[in-house]
Amino acid sequence: MAGGIKLTIEDAKKIYKDMVLVRKFEEKCASLYSQGHILGFLHLYIGQEAVATGFNFLKNPQDTHITAYRCHAHALLQGEIEPKIAMAELLGKGTGSSKGKGGSMHIFSKEKGFFGGHGIVGAQIPIGTGLALTHKRKADGGINVAYMGDGAFPQGQVYEAFNLASLYNLPILFVLENNQYSMGTPLDRTYANKKLYDNLPSRSIPFGVQSATVDGMDVIKVMEGAAEAMKYVRDGKGPFMLEVKTYRYRGHSMSDPQKYRSKEEVDHFRNEDDPILNFEKYATDKKLLTAEDFKAIQAEVKKIVAECEEFAINSPEPAESELYTDILA
Repeated sequence: MAGGIKLTIEDAKKIYKDMVLVRKFEEKCASLYSQGHILGFLHLYIGQEAVATGFNFLKNPQDTHITAYRCHAHALLQGEIEPKIAMAELLGKGTGSSKGKGGSMHIFSKEKGFFGGHGIVGAQIPIGTGLALTHKRKADGGINVAYMGDGAFPQGQVYEAFNLASLYNLPILFVLENNQYSMGTPLDRTYANKKLYDNLPSRSIPFGVQSATVDGMDVIKVMEGAAEAMKYVRDGKGPFMLEVKTYRYRGHSMSDPQKYRSKEEVDHFRNEDDPILNFEKYATDKKLLTAEDFKAIQAEVKKIVAECEEFAINSPEPAESELYTDILA
């Protein structure tokens, strides 16, 4: 993917704030989970911040988005859900985006074009394909961006969606967030070909879906790749598949003991290839932001997250009448 991303100072501030917001929001969620405020499963996005941030920066208002259960960052950054409303949803409160009934894995806002948050591995991909069909029939100029993890990539329904998307020339961008572990299984125990991207053409092109790969630990490279992929789809050339190579610092979920990888491996990414630190260096080198700017943004985000926590904890439980709403037959 070629370059060409040029940022203003305000752009750089937004990108940095978005990544720091995701990091601090997720760290707060981990703390609230440990305190018993968040129940059920909790899948954190720490380490993958550049992916959602990069795609969010390039979205159009008429686009729709759908993802799996590691969904908090996508909900926060794409303008769908206010951070405090998202936090309330995670705590199962009545003020949440789904009135506490969606929880961590099913954050949802149809009004804003965000269709979840899905707990079944790979299930969001055929749904995203249906959303792309809606865009085409309405001729609204929008595209669907459908995210999946590397654990979803071998699912049969993914290839059924590839085939339909190509057959009907649908405006959909499939995004593979390859964080290198399917739950606790590394890629070299999942694919005969150890490099996942080498599998992409052989798996996607037979269905007519072109593909590429980008470095997901560098938000600028994510944006460069996303810009070209989105243009391809918006120009009516059909679906596109973009692998974004990233890494999660925490376990698959909060119950994951992480015995399948070493501390040294995680520390390498935290200290040498962290997306936030990478952008700090970029913004400094390009004379877009200073150390004082970084500190000010961090302080602003800290205040936002504290307000989210207070709002969510003090929000009421859902009314009993909510047991009988949103039931479809």
